[in-house]
Order: sequence, then structure tokens, then C-alpha cells
Amino acid sequence: MNIKKDDLTGAEVQAFIKEHLFNMTLHSPPESIHALDIEKLKQPGVTFWTAWEKGELAGMGALKELHPAHGEIKSMRTASSHLRRGVAHRMLQHIINESSDRGYTQLFLETGSQKAFHPAVQLYKNFGFTFCDPFAGYKEDPNSLFMTLKLTDTVIHSRGDRNG
Repeated sequence: MNIKKDDLTGAEVQAFIKEHLFNMTLHSPPESIHALDIEKLKQPGVTFWTAWEKGELAGMGALKELHPAHGEIKSMRTASSHLRRGVAHRMLQHIINESSDRGYTQLFLETGSQKAFHPAVQLYKNFGFTFCDPFAGYKEDPNSLFMTLKLTDTVIHSRGDRNG
């Protein structure tokens, strides 16, 4: 699998993002959808990556800088044709490694609380994320879960195991 920084100009990537945004409307009310559209993913402070496997778009993920020491994981998604093949695991590992390289001490994320988001929540827990209060302007919402991972004094290995 090849993960690369993406400029969001490819038709396949744009269609994938639109599918992601539409899918959010199937599981969350509009006021609880915090996924970024293409224009917001292009803003300064946001880095966007795509994962490719044998020439096929397998997934995507983004990292938004909240503060020089804090980042937020945004727009994680695996293509339905690549589910259960480790795409999300690899993308999350990539984002954590990039965050560590940038000197971030903490990562945050917001995800849905509905059943459709349970696999993502479990993935984040497996990497050591814990639940936290809303951050960066988010408000309490029964449709949202907030999670964080402290990166200081933590080494994240490729399997997602944590050792301090």
C-alpha cells in the first residue's frame, strides 16, 4: 500500500470525498456532521493523504493543525472495496507518525456515536486513544464522540501497540 500526500485535484479522489460526505448524512443529522469538504481540506493547516493499492484508491485521511503542539485527525475513510484489509490501520499509523514528526504532543478526533462508527472507535481505542471532552470549538453532542491520544513519551509501533 502506498500512502501519499494528495492535492485533491484527481476526479477519483474528489468523487471519494463526495461519497464520504454523503455517507455521513446517512448516519448523522446535519448539525452533527464535522467532515471537511474538498475546499476545507485544501485550507492551510490541513494535510490530506490518500492510500493506494495496486492502482486503486483504498482510503484517505487528513490531519488538521489545531495548535503548534496539537493536531486533529479528519476525514478518515476506507473504500468499501478495501474494508478489513488494514487500510485504516495503516492510514492512522501514518497520521500518528507524521504528528510525532511535527512535534505534536497530542492528537484529537471527533467521530460519530452511532453503530456505523463503532469499528472506527475500536480502531482508535486499539491505538491508545481515550475519550475526552469536546475540543477546539466542538460542543457536547449525543451524535459525537471525542477522543485524544497523548504522543509525549509514547512510541507507537506499526501494530498499534503502545510502549512508554
